[in-house]
Amino acid sequence: MPLQIYNTLTRSKEEFTPLHPGVVGMYVCGPTVYSDSHIGHGKSYVSFDIVVRYLRYLGYKVLYVQNITDVGHLLDDGEDRMLKQSRLEKIHPMQIAETITRSYFEDMDALGVIRPDISPRASGHIIEQIEIVRELLAKGCAYEVNGSVYFDVRKFKGYGKLSGRSLDGMKEGTRVEVKSEKRNPEDFALWKKAEPEHIMRWPSPWGVGFPGWHVECSAMSMKYLGETFDIHGGGMDNEFPHHECEIAQSESATGKPFVRYWIHNNLVTVEGQKMSKSLGNFVTLKAAFKKFDPMVVRFFILQSHYRSTLDFSEEAIEASKTGLAKLRSTVGRLHEALEAARKNSSFGTVARDLGPAQKAFMEAMDDDFNTPKGIAALFELASLVNEWLEPGKLPSETTLTEAARMFDDFGARVLGILPAGTPSAESADVATERGLMELILGLRKQARASSQWQTADAIRKGLESLNIKVEDKKDGTTSWKKG
Repeated sequence: MPLQIYNTLTRSKEEFTPLHPGVVGMYVCGPTVYSDSHIGHGKSYVSFDIVVRYLRYLGYKVLYVQNITDVGHLLDDGEDRMLKQSRLEKIHPMQIAETITRSYFEDMDALGVIRPDISPRASGHIIEQIEIVRELLAKGCAYEVNGSVYFDVRKFKGYGKLSGRSLDGMKEGTRVEVKSEKRNPEDFALWKKAEPEHIMRWPSPWGVGFPGWHVECSAMSMKYLGETFDIHGGGMDNEFPHHECEIAQSESATGKPFVRYWIHNNLVTVEGQKMSKSLGNFVTLKAAFKKFDPMVVRFFILQSHYRSTLDFSEEAIEASKTGLAKLRSTVGRLHEALEAARKNSSFGTVARDLGPAQKAFMEAMDDDFNTPKGIAALFELASLVNEWLEPGKLPSETTLTEAARMFDDFGARVLGILPAGTPSAESADVATERGLMELILGLRKQARASSQWQTADAIRKGLESLNIKVEDKKDGTTSWKKG
């Protein structure tokens, strides 16, 4: 099955065919860098990381552009978000931007998110934004009032085609400011006049001012990807008005289709309510990383499809921690067995068919990047491997090698939940774990041999509290397993 992507523009899954064979241009709305990233940001950028990873796994050459918004993100009252934060903290907005940009990339690195090929800043592309505004004015799609420039949405017949809203019944969107100087309430700012106290300001043909929020993404995406490109991504909360406005101004300026596939990820909720900084119910990634391994957080995120909501709770992340540990343990055992098989040609001779496992994973990812099903396919593979590694069922070295390759391809390269170069990393971890368990169980065996039953029982109960089950067999040996 070829790759199918749910296109918000058509509200249907479509077979993915890039504009240029073998090459993909992809733009994702990046963060507004005014405060530390939270779990919601994690879901968004991990989701698009999967898109990039899988496209590259399929052999596409992907140019991934993700902007940094450090100016122009206007709130409902028309105030720049960066300036508001600057006023609250009493420091220069660019100081905030620098600090939070570094913080953002630190968090994404910890989550295993591949960095974009280009990370353009809004403040570094003022000239490009001004040129778009000039073009829109020249075409009669925008108008100037008192040093500010607004886009006239009624001049673009397609306004509302992404969100499905009609102008006649449209109410003011979340970030569409309402000013009496606008012709229509739905019109949006392309350029805003800067008052004397406004710190972030640039000269323009209409006077000193600063760009609106929407025009920055049009300017930066088209600069690096062309006037028409393949994929534009962002959160569902950006669908309207931000992305709707991007389409209107871009297609009005160029006369060409702007984006071929629109991808929107759903939100993170807390007890059914959207997680956001404005509601105060957010958990920063840095706070989460103090309690959980970032890879566990990533695994937790990927257990929800990108178009589904993800309900946050520490209990859910704890469950993810257990699940990921089991998966890694299996991979570790697999590489130990593979190492043994390479040293012993008679280790195992039974060939196993891994085709169904590979097919299940690829079908999941081809179905609109369905990571929950992809993870389920990995666990099915892990279940098979665990069964094969039982005494008397050892498969051939070829089978073990192929299974290891699949874990590395799917778990590391595509999903990013297993370390790259799994063999050495996982074998070292598992070897240490097994060595400790052998030491502990050896001490318990000595206690039992000396009739120190209380000590032996205390060791067993202690291990059970760590989710490790100990079983004493009839032949006098002892085995252990997690879970």
